[in-house]
Amino acid sequence: MAQLYYKRSGNSSYRDRIPLRIVRAESELSPAEKAYLSAVEKGDYASVKQALVEAEIYFKININCIDPLGRTALLIGIENENLEIIELLLSFNVYVGDALLHAIRKEVVGAVELLLNHKKPSGEKQVPPILLDKQFSDFTPDITPVILAAHTNNYEIIKLLVQKGVSIPQPHEVRCNCVECVSSSDVDSLRHSRSRLNIYRALASPSLIALSSEDPFLIAFQLSWELQELSKVENEFKSEYEELSHQCKQFAKDLLDQTRSSRELEIILNYRDNSSLLEEDSSNDLARLKLAIKYRQKEFVAQPNCQQLLASRWYDEFPGWRRRHWAGKFLTCILIGIMFPVFSLCYLLAPKSRFGLFIRKPFIKFICHTASYLTFLFLLLLASQRIVNTDPNIHGPAPTVVEWMILPWVLVLSSRYPWHAVLF
Repeated sequence: MAQLYYKRSGNSSYRDRIPLRIVRAESELSPAEKAYLSAVEKGDYASVKQALVEAEIYFKININCIDPLGRTALLIGIENENLEIIELLLSFNVYVGDALLHAIRKEVVGAVELLLNHKKPSGEKQVPPILLDKQFSDFTPDITPVILAAHTNNYEIIKLLVQKGVSIPQPHEVRCNCVECVSSSDVDSLRHSRSRLNIYRALASPSLIALSSEDPFLIAFQLSWELQELSKVENEFKSEYEELSHQCKQFAKDLLDQTRSSRELEIILNYRDNSSLLEEDSSNDLARLKLAIKYRQKEFVAQPNCQQLLASRWYDEFPGWRRRHWAGKFLTCILIGIMFPVFSLCYLLAPKSRFGLFIRKPFIKFICHTASYLTFLFLLLLASQRIVNTDPNIHGPAPTVVEWMILPWVLVLSSRYPWHAVLF
């Protein structure tokens, strides 16, 4: 480390100059190597090729030399997105190292494709020790190409990697006590937690979900729920996990935005994981929407296309209901409310009749339930106004017509709930 020297004179109120020196020695480049790296920086194809040929014959320069910024010729070519230079360097078997990760981070698709198709030679040529030292790498060991590509959310690069058959390790639970988790946590607890976070950040990538999942909606639902639960356990990374959870929810919503017709929307919302296409046509219970509610996907449920379908289901028997005048709506609701005993009787006697199916419509059912509840409250109010007979010869008042009318509601209540719930 640099030594600091201070000289204090008798009446001096200032300090002398502090000598500085470089504490981390760097390899010095020869003039030929500087010219070689400068040619790569400028994209001078002819000069680079000549330098590589001479290095192969006369060994004048180290083709894997690094500049003061720690970059090899290959990394310089990647930063400049010069595919011709990159291809030339690879043909002379320069040291690749973390070049693929650098290309992915810079999102240079052409360079990634060249590096994926490049076959590494059996022996490396004059590799500087600093390049082989993983401590000086820009990437931790848990960062693989597909994880880094998912972090950048680059669709083209992820597709190239997935086609190569890459995989992502399954993250273990936070409270996992397996040998791997225990030893990793004991060695470096921070790296262990960051490694889990990096995997989940990759799994939450919209491009990765869209490319590698047969059911992206289900994966997004489950992953957002899992990330939300993780945010409650991993308090140190709570904001990161919550952000990833919101990202999955937003992806499901954005994916639903791509629906172009009511038919497509119904297929998505009625889809079941264990059903065939023929069963999908007959099923109309909005199973996928119920699943979204189960996983608390508010963005998905509140999506305009989804809300439009729900509104059309709600006003199934009254198309254009929301465009009607308020007076017409009021009269319609009053008429249906008055007729609810007839509709209810038809449903009990003939559930599949015209009126039986009519009352099963959500909007009609809501009006009938509301009318039934208001009628029940009105009958209770009338029953409470009854004057009790004070004649001692009569043991108790006989049930009135109003009380007999209340009896059906009591019977229905007792059939829906256990007797102890009604009594207590």
